[in-house]
Amino acid sequence: MGYILLVLILIISLLLGVVILVQNPKGTGLAAGFESAGRIGGVQRTTDFLEKSTWYLTVALFVLCIGATGAFSSGAVDTGEFEEEEFIAPTAAPGAAAPLEQDAPAP
Repeated sequence: MGYILLVLILIISLLLGVVILVQNPKGTGLAAGFESAGRIGGVQRTTDFLEKSTWYLTVALFVLCIGATGAFSSGAVDTGEFEEEEFIAPTAAPGAAAPLEQDAPAP
């Protein structure tokens, strides 16, 4: 389930990037003088559609990210503590010679 959410997140992220790049900047300066000419012929509806789709895709991305977090963290709780097995020294295999100790007293 989590991997399906990740694929959906990737698709929505790409769509959101495309929608944002298609939009015209709403800045001032030289672009403000040409803004009225761009609204002729139904361009205003396209701008509204792009703005609404940006909001819908953003909300969908947020919800899917929260859902993916819940899907991946539902079974595995990492407390950040060390496991006891990590600190147990490995033992020699049966029949193997034990290493000589340097500090052993001479007989």
